[in-house]
Amino acid sequence: MKQEVRERLIFALDVDEFSVAEKWVQQLHENVGLFKVGKQLFTRCGPAVIEMIQRHGSDVFLDLKYHDIPNTVAKAAVEACKLGVKIFNVHALGGAEMMRKTVAEVDAYCAATKAPKPQMLAVTILTSSTAETLREVGIDRPVEEMVVRLAKLTQAAGFDGVVASPKEAALIRAACGDGFAIVTPGVRPSFASLDDQKRVATPAEAIAAGATALVIGRPISAATDPLEAAGKILLEIEDALVS
Repeated sequence: MKQEVRERLIFALDVDEFSVAEKWVQQLHENVGLFKVGKQLFTRCGPAVIEMIQRHGSDVFLDLKYHDIPNTVAKAAVEACKLGVKIFNVHALGGAEMMRKTVAEVDAYCAATKAPKPQMLAVTILTSSTAETLREVGIDRPVEEMVVRLAKLTQAAGFDGVVASPKEAALIRAACGDGFAIVTPGVRPSFASLDDQKRVATPAEAIAAGATALVIGRPISAATDPLEAAGKILLEIEDALVS
């Protein structure tokens, strides 16, 4: 499988043990472009799990969704750069100042050290959220409107792209144009269950809507043959790219 297709598949390492994470990296690295390290695994294992993934020749999406005052998020982002991750993210709801400060600090660090600059993404609205979820926190706008608004704010702040539901990928692409990354969780192949995701699409639907990479966990890990399941998803991605 071509490397550019593999890099569009990100496996969610949603586990709590180093040995289990390493087992998945060893088993899937041939068919997975990046491995996502989230709050659970990073809190348990720390930077060691990132170093392990890199030792196996794979790249990391550090999914910690930074959301704090601008200086705190910017400094955390620089630490992510020092870890050599390929992607990290923040919450767009942290606001434009937070994101602009983060871009400035990362640019300055990478220029001074010649370190490769990670792809910087902002989370719009979580794929588990609904209109009712937003109303509970005082947001009366529709999910789709909020997603596009936050994507445009992210782009204006200098970030590379967003994390968003595949259901809003086409809206984001229309609003932000080409060259803006759209990484989509909530992707469920036809052979997988929905689990706790609310706004979902198949891999082909997500790519056709404008997604640049897909984050997939349980449809691969719960499969009888996880490596084969990842391979099927890659074929679906490849077909969608050429269609």
